[in-house]
Amino acid sequence: MAKAATPWGGAAVLEEILLPQEADGKEFAALVQLLEGPNGERLVRFAYTTGGVARRGPVTLRPTDVAKLRRGLRKTPDLGKALRLGSA
Repeated sequence: MAKAATPWGGAAVLEEILLPQEADGKEFAALVQLLEGPNGERLVRFAYTTGGVARRGPVTLRPTDVAKLRRGLRKTPDLGKALRLGSA
């Protein structure tokens, strides 16, 4: 199982959705992850990634990316529940 660093300690990545994006010829992706913290707490992380490395910073989604997120939630039901968006 993949791991992630959080301000509260290491966490396991339970589910994730990768949303490929491109702007001005640069390729990157938005990343939405359901994490489980060291005490079993569920956390949701929004990040962007370049080269497979999650980075902090603002994550901007276009309407088409939000549509991709909603489709991705169909495959990640626990993440949908954590976001309270369901799997529509």
